[in-house]
Amino acid sequence: MRRLGSVQRKMPCVFVTEVKAEPSAKREHQPFKVLATETLSEKALDADVYSAIATEKVDGTCCYVTNYKGQPYLWARLDRKPNKQADKRFKKFLHSKESSKEFLWNTEEDFKPVPECWIPAKEIEQQNGKPVPDENGHIPGWVPVEKNSKQYCWHSSVVNYEFGIALVLRHDPDKPGLLEISAVPLSELLEQTLELIGTNINGNPYGLGSKKYPLHFLIPHGAFQVRNVPALKHNDLLSWFEDCREGKIEGIVWHCGDGCLLKVHRHHLGLCWPLPDTYMNSKPVIINMNLNKYDCAFDSEGLFNRFSKLDKQKFDRLKDIILDV
Repeated sequence: MRRLGSVQRKMPCVFVTEVKAEPSAKREHQPFKVLATETLSEKALDADVYSAIATEKVDGTCCYVTNYKGQPYLWARLDRKPNKQADKRFKKFLHSKESSKEFLWNTEEDFKPVPECWIPAKEIEQQNGKPVPDENGHIPGWVPVEKNSKQYCWHSSVVNYEFGIALVLRHDPDKPGLLEISAVPLSELLEQTLELIGTNINGNPYGLGSKKYPLHFLIPHGAFQVRNVPALKHNDLLSWFEDCREGKIEGIVWHCGDGCLLKVHRHHLGLCWPLPDTYMNSKPVIINMNLNKYDCAFDSEGLFNRFSKLDKQKFDRLKDIILDV
């Protein structure tokens, strides 16, 4: 599995952005929009974005695979956020005339507690050995997903630690136009970030599963490369998102040679998301879930067992999969 950039922090837009005093289509109750201008950002030019690999931005929740308790584990995103008092000071500072100065955080006292097993995300700035909050006042980080976690039950449904495997959606290695759902060793995913998508994640923009038969899986970041990449111009991207079948996606992420990640979201261009019919759902998908090599029985109600009953079956679209087996 080819490894591209790891998503350890918020990705900036490939264009310089501007704020407009109009209700956001992306976030309810947000009274402003963040829109892309026609100017590429300095960061994009410095990272040689013209030579970058363009991939589909998938709409889910970010996850990470790294070791815990001596074995590869799935970790859920958990940002450390300021407590009420610190958040009030920070917002007051942002709206003050002194916002050109740097806000001083006390990382020991200004933030809400997190579980002892929490770790800060890689690549974030550190001072005196301690993580520095980002421009939103958050410290991005991760917590391990335990087997029977109630808080992260949909995360835990796509991993089996006994056998060290994860439920992954990616392209069939032999047929690029075909998607494949399979059990992948967590050891193959070490130090990668992935997107968890499905029935109970982010409003289910891909229309997967149902309340009775929820369906979730992981997609490695960078797994879906954009084949016919539009020119890096505002109008060309706008036309591509509006008129091309391949453009029926949430956005594009550019993986630059220096590891920098840049994005453009449909909302940056004033376009709607989610869509009634996405590009991901236009592709056929095959289930490769032969679990016979594992000695013990899987949970009869779990996703791995249900998918194993559909082994080698092919579906015209992702949203056609129903796990009523």
